[in-house]
Amino acid sequence: MNIKRIVTTLIGFPIVMCILILGNKYIIDIIMAIIAIIAMKEYINCSSNKVKVISWISYLAAASIGLLHIIPPSIIKTYLFMGIPLLLLILFLHVIISNMKITFNDITYTLMGILYVFGFVMFLPLIYGVSGNIDGKILIWYVMFSAWGTDVFAYLVGHKFGKIKFSKVSPNKTVEGCTAGIIGSVIVNLIFTFAINYFGNLEISYIMIGIICAILSIIGQIGDFAASVIKRYFEVKDFSDLFPGHGGMLDRIDSVMFIAPFAYLLLTILL
Repeated sequence: MNIKRIVTTLIGFPIVMCILILGNKYIIDIIMAIIAIIAMKEYINCSSNKVKVISWISYLAAASIGLLHIIPPSIIKTYLFMGIPLLLLILFLHVIISNMKITFNDITYTLMGILYVFGFVMFLPLIYGVSGNIDGKILIWYVMFSAWGTDVFAYLVGHKFGKIKFSKVSPNKTVEGCTAGIIGSVIVNLIFTFAINYFGNLEISYIMIGIICAILSIIGQIGDFAASVIKRYFEVKDFSDLFPGHGGMLDRIDSVMFIAPFAYLLLTILL
């Protein structure tokens, strides 16, 4: 067992719980913007040995998450709709103005970083801000428990019983661990659903939650593999050493951020 990993988890978990329970959508927007900026910095730093990411627009995109619930929804929709064309316009303009000192590779990896960090992280505050039959403060926990339940069960079972290697992308991951992660995620989320149904007088379908959370667990594991692909390409072990035993911010949220957009879609439509 990694002692640093355990200590970091014991300190970090209560902090995350307090923020999600006591916060509001505006506070969460700001916190997620800060997280996105840190994650973007890690992406820029680890990519610097291959390309020169255009940092100002990358940080601006990450920081804009803090405005999600301040800007009127109609403007947000226009902003998101025009986001990719506007980004491409600005990025190619950089190539033209720099007389090709900024290369096509540079703007490609810049766009990739923005899509990866901003494009996924922004859905976390969007889920938290949902208002309806089931409040966003409840829905966000399905994202967290899907990621955490998967990580814990996959690690425990894979470490002890894992034999069949899953992929060269992440050699330590096994089929047994990945399968246990899905089952563990569903169990944790069903327990959570029972608690909120009982104490919150809700009627959330256990069958629907089981199906949704199994899907989210699989997506979260793909997110974990995706982070490994990026690190292997840039030849780094971790995105940073921000969290002892866990690596950087991107190492810690890789599965959570991948789950977020699909959770937003499934939870808001099917529940």
